[in-house]
Amino acid sequence: MSFFVDLANSLPSALAQGLIWGIMAVGVFITYRILGVADLTVDGTLALGGAVCVTLIRAGCNAYLAVAVAIVAGLLAGLITGFLHTTCGIPVILAGILTQLALYSVNLRVMDRAANLSVSVDKYQLVLSARYVKMLSVQNPIPVVLLFLAVLIALLYWFFGTETGSALRATGCNINMAKSQGINANRNIVLGLMLSNGLVALSGALLSQFQGFADVNMGRGAIVIGLAAVIIGEVIFSKIFRNFALRLLAVVLGAVIYYLVIQVVLQLGLDTNDLKLLTALVVALFLTIPHLKEKITAKSRIKKEATQNAGN
Repeated sequence: MSFFVDLANSLPSALAQGLIWGIMAVGVFITYRILGVADLTVDGTLALGGAVCVTLIRAGCNAYLAVAVAIVAGLLAGLITGFLHTTCGIPVILAGILTQLALYSVNLRVMDRAANLSVSVDKYQLVLSARYVKMLSVQNPIPVVLLFLAVLIALLYWFFGTETGSALRATGCNINMAKSQGINANRNIVLGLMLSNGLVALSGALLSQFQGFADVNMGRGAIVIGLAAVIIGEVIFSKIFRNFALRLLAVVLGAVIYYLVIQVVLQLGLDTNDLKLLTALVVALFLTIPHLKEKITAKSRIKKEATQNAGN
């Protein structure tokens, strides 16, 4: 009985974290599914968003303005990765690794060489805080993050329906065809990377306020969690959610499901040191499911065709 009580007490926090990481997962979705690349910059960008946001709040800056500056910092990180890839000719995965590596030092400098900076809701006016996650009040972080997500999905749905957004999607679908239609593919790749990392930095800014601190290593493994959310959302909701906005929602739900599963497993007694292993297994499992479904479908189709040919 105590297991279910402890689980129920931990679910609001897991839900809030899942929604915050869902913003990051949407950023990963833009590069992984729309551009067709795995951008490893996000591990450093998540920590960059948190570092910039917490540093500015501690300096007396308004929390919402600090979040906005964190987003700009994320956009610049994406710009650097895009520059290294499109102008310097470095493969996008390696460009992301180089930017991520550089961001570790940048984040330390942003936080005045401290590996960890706290930001207490007792001292500062924050956008959201884990302290109120179980309260029925306007300070509860869950409605705040839901509002952020609603605005974010609406803006992205509008943007990817514009000429620029359609050109970006065309670049990801077939870069050679896009170039033949006069689309500036390099510009769109840079734009996609900037947009993705801006969202990741937004997630980092909100996460640092939610947990009450920014850490230079808080983004470690973020790309894996983002991919897990994307894959889980697609595997579970792909046949239900066809609309682009609903696909973005599916990614967010994937992040929520991931964190709820993690919370259940932790309550069952999993050692926290094994979380990365569990994450890798979850991602591998959900990546394997679509492949197995395709193989089963193909075998079923071949068998059906063979039966029809035999009957003829």
